[in-house]
Amino acid sequence: MIDYRTPLPDLLFALKHGADAARLPHWDEELASDVMTHAATMVDGIIAPLDPIGDMEGTHLVEGRAVMPAAFVDAFRQFKDGGWPGLAVAEEDGGQGLPHILASVLSEMLSGACITYQMVLSLAHGAMRTLIASGSEAQRKTWVPRLASGDYLATMCLTEPQAGSDLGLARTMATPAEDGSWRISGGKIFISGGDQNLTDGRIMHLVLARTPGAPAGVKGLSLFLSPSHLPDDSRNPISVVRLEEKMGMHASPTCQIAFDGAWAEIIGAPGEGLKRMFTMMNAERLDVAVQGVGLAEVAMQRSLAYAAERKQGRAGASEGPDVISRHGDVRRMLMTQMALAMGCRALVMRTLVDLELNETPALMELMTPVCKAFVTDAAQEAASLAIQIHGGYGFLREYRVEQIARDARITPIYEGTNGIQAQTVAGRVIRLDNGAALREFKAEIDGAAAIAVPATAAALIQALAAMDKATTAILPRRDVGLIATSYLRLLGLVAFAAAWARLEAAAEAAPNPERVRACATFVRDWMLPEVEHLAARCQSDGELGSLPDTVFQS
Repeated sequence: MIDYRTPLPDLLFALKHGADAARLPHWDEELASDVMTHAATMVDGIIAPLDPIGDMEGTHLVEGRAVMPAAFVDAFRQFKDGGWPGLAVAEEDGGQGLPHILASVLSEMLSGACITYQMVLSLAHGAMRTLIASGSEAQRKTWVPRLASGDYLATMCLTEPQAGSDLGLARTMATPAEDGSWRISGGKIFISGGDQNLTDGRIMHLVLARTPGAPAGVKGLSLFLSPSHLPDDSRNPISVVRLEEKMGMHASPTCQIAFDGAWAEIIGAPGEGLKRMFTMMNAERLDVAVQGVGLAEVAMQRSLAYAAERKQGRAGASEGPDVISRHGDVRRMLMTQMALAMGCRALVMRTLVDLELNETPALMELMTPVCKAFVTDAAQEAASLAIQIHGGYGFLREYRVEQIARDARITPIYEGTNGIQAQTVAGRVIRLDNGAALREFKAEIDGAAAIAVPATAAALIQALAAMDKATTAILPRRDVGLIATSYLRLLGLVAFAAAWARLEAAAEAAPNPERVRACATFVRDWMLPEVEHLAARCQSDGELGSLPDTVFQS
């Protein structure tokens, strides 16, 4: 029932002791605290109240345009006027030049407060990174300031009806024009923010399309920049065919889009589309992990508030009725939520700082899918537990925990399903460069064990041994379909436990030292032992590829 409230002390603690953000050049802890304090005021006062409005009112297609609730439009105006879209953009590109990790902290706040609002805004950051990494100087100078100012938002147009995870099946075509530009024709689906009225529909679309004579598959794809408006301010022939009606994320406009000879510029060279787009795709995968942290946090907040007030039965020898937070099974669920929210935050923040430092690229190739999958699964678990803690009230819309479950359900699916992340890790990433990713991963875990309390250090070392057995079993296998998800969860649990080891080592500096120590013990003794079971699964010789197709026919 309560609105999200920014957990500012927990965020600052995780930044300092979980992520070790001081490793960043020019890091200013006092400035970061000031920025986050101002952000929290804005998020709690302006953004959090949008959440029930967006869920109830949704977004509608009116005369071919996506119309979001009026409260969202007003909130975005204030967000834009405050300079928040350009928080981590270089000053020469119209931004404030602050570290990217602060933009991710803001993204977590927005995700917890109103995930549908965050979703529409989030793609602009990945688009700016793509332009900075791959765009021409003219494209960067033109478009990054427009995105940083909030005058434009962005989309990522990849998926087509026949080309979901397999982008090589994409059929959208781009044909060259005499003036050096291109014309795009085709349709894209599942386009978040494909149209909206926050920026009066001003959108920069990044589009994967095939060029004439290009080879089949992903090698034939190129990346294009296609704006909603042309230089004379007329509309580019890009139209919304329909808005999808979804299980959750009701205010986020998920569009089917038609490109009818739309003007575009190529980014990079023909055939480089997927390579160029991976900058945005990987940024978005980590942002989805950030979304998961925000959703787990708000699920925990509502559960703690309810459990501290709801009285039922007796706990121990009391006469009762007692608040349900005193009951053992409810405490188990609350501990799980607290462990997931706080530990996943530290895990993702550390990965984002590592990404910004750019010193361990192999580790980042591994940690991106690990974070995306583990944290979005954690958000699902936290939301389910919130419903269970609320009992029958959890099933009612009024208490706003069933909404978290509905909104969170997409996170294990979009930006590459968690199953695909698992197949990628077990089938490719751990084999690259003679195992460089795993060596860097183990060095990270060893580093956490070195500062951990003795019991936690011993548990981490034991978990690494289980991971080694699982890895040895997986490397020679050609068919990893049955065990890939178990292996990815194993890696996630080990990384999660290492994140908690760092928090536990600094517990005295935490806002609530008793909570940190209790959660760290819970993770070590209750959650981390799952790695032994997961390792045993990975060592099994079972596989599903040889089963006859008749097993799976409807």
